[in-house]
Amino acid sequence: MVSKNQIKLITSLHQKKYRQANNLFIAEGVKVINELLNSNFELENVFATEPLFPAIPKEKFNLIGETDLKKISALTVPNNCLGVFKIPASKTINESGLIIALDDIRDPGNLGTILRLCDWFGIEQVICSGQTVDIYNPKVVQATMGSIARVNVTYLDLEAYIKSTSLPVFGTFMEGQNIYKTTLPKEGIIVMGNEANGISPKIEAFAKNRLTIPRFGDLQQTESLNVATATAIILSEFCRNN
Repeated sequence: MVSKNQIKLITSLHQKKYRQANNLFIAEGVKVINELLNSNFELENVFATEPLFPAIPKEKFNLIGETDLKKISALTVPNNCLGVFKIPASKTINESGLIIALDDIRDPGNLGTILRLCDWFGIEQVICSGQTVDIYNPKVVQATMGSIARVNVTYLDLEAYIKSTSLPVFGTFMEGQNIYKTTLPKEGIIVMGNEANGISPKIEAFAKNRLTIPRFGDLQQTESLNVATATAIILSEFCRNN
């Protein structure tokens, strides 16, 4: 069963201000929920249309109908289960290895895909500007396919952080050093910019190492790459070099 109060609470978690107020977020689908259950995320409740997750305590499992699941789901076509988890406390930033810095990424799908890429390439730390889409947005959580459980994401004043770091800062631009011909270090901060505007001028000022992914087409008319696609290429080259 799912009560009216539970429906009201869960649907409110579709919005950032209520996630922050209640310190809760939702995850949908067996794979994503299992990934979170096998991590340090703390489960509040699971709602499902069939008896799944036998290992979780009975008092935290709620068998519900498809109609009720549709009421609480953030998906156009609901999955068969939805979990409510507590938002963990922020972790200390680990400044070893490579760090991805996201300057005002707005698309939930892009952020989720970037987290999956970081998980794939072994990047443990992502830092985000305050304007970047919320990591606990349901669409972001869904797009990570569980990688949210293995990548530490921190929101901060990106300009202040980059200004204070001793790590080399790399920016991705349309004009810069050809990434395929550049010696890349094992440690550093890689800044990826906004989908429409790229890296903001205040952050660009600190990106002393300007990288570009060259175009190979004869016409050379494509304006830019999708930020998640660019992140995949950049991370592949950094990791291949090392």
